[in-house]
Amino acid sequence: MIGFLKNKKFHVFPKRYGFFPYIFLVYLALPVPYLVSSVGIKKIIGFALLCLFLITYRQLYATSRKVVVFTYWLVLQMGIVFCFSLFFDPNLLFMGFFPANFIGWYCDKKKFNIMLICFALFELVPAFYHGLFVSSSSLYFLPFLAIMILTPFGIRSMNQRMELEKQLDQANETIKEFIKKEERTRIARDLHDTLGHTLSLITLKSQLVERLTKIDPERAQIEAKEIERTSRSALKQVRELVSNMRAISIAEELIHVQEILEAAGVAYHHHGINDVSDIPPLSQNILSMCLREAVTNVVKHSKAKNCSITILTSNENVHLIVKDDGIGLKNKGLDGNGLKGMEERLTLIDGVLTLSTQKGTLLEMKIPIIQKLKKEGAAI
Repeated sequence: MIGFLKNKKFHVFPKRYGFFPYIFLVYLALPVPYLVSSVGIKKIIGFALLCLFLITYRQLYATSRKVVVFTYWLVLQMGIVFCFSLFFDPNLLFMGFFPANFIGWYCDKKKFNIMLICFALFELVPAFYHGLFVSSSSLYFLPFLAIMILTPFGIRSMNQRMELEKQLDQANETIKEFIKKEERTRIARDLHDTLGHTLSLITLKSQLVERLTKIDPERAQIEAKEIERTSRSALKQVRELVSNMRAISIAEELIHVQEILEAAGVAYHHHGINDVSDIPPLSQNILSMCLREAVTNVVKHSKAKNCSITILTSNENVHLIVKDDGIGLKNKGLDGNGLKGMEERLTLIDGVLTLSTQKGTLLEMKIPIIQKLKKEGAAI
């Protein structure tokens, strides 16, 4: 209990406002000369009101986040200013700068307008009562009255701007978190696409070695060496992926694809063009990742005997088609993690993924190419 009380230290003003509230305490000396010149019960009431005004000033800072309580203290403060200016001296209307500041704290426009009207009435009634608008000696008061009534607008605008800046900072932090999350997702996807292919190849070759151990030990030894080479390649891929996220060309990926298909006992067929050097590196890298995922799905799920890869180009698009004659991805649609990742990758380069499951599985990837090249040329 004692430790709790120690942690609950009393602060005159909340720490979040810093030293700012203390500065305006100086202006509470404004009514003192007028109160001192009063006599009897009027002086006592005057100093009591000044003490109460100090309490309202502190409470308005302390209850700024509780609208109902905040309004109660604000009305009380305006009432004290009203009494000072009406019964002591009209110059005490200048204390209206205190409530004018707090009125600007209202975010709700309706509440702001209501309190502004009340404040104007609390200021104008004593001014009319003392004839400040008809006496030439009191005309100095008019500019200050106008400033007091306009002050809440400036304070409200400033607070709104500060709130927007705060929200912007929060939005930036949220964006940073989203970027981190997206980066983690991207790395996970790349690891899946890169290692999934290699580990599938190692698994297939391991199964082959197991079968060959008894019937063809010499061939099994060769395949074991191949597994070692592939595992070292996988380690190299991981290092490259983590350190530099190396881009992979379609030509390189076609070689890997042929290896994994042959290891799985699936006949590999290639159609269309072989020279894809005109395709931008970014597009090649994304298509290569998608091709790897597509072939991995063929090996894992299709039970196919043949797989053909076709690459076609036109003046506007590049078509990459992966077709097998197995049962493949029937009834799975684009909901699988691998296919979903492919679709997301292609979206980055305005690509489209199409899946057909009639007579095997046909997966077509189409990306625009001419538009990209034109933009790159214009940038140069």
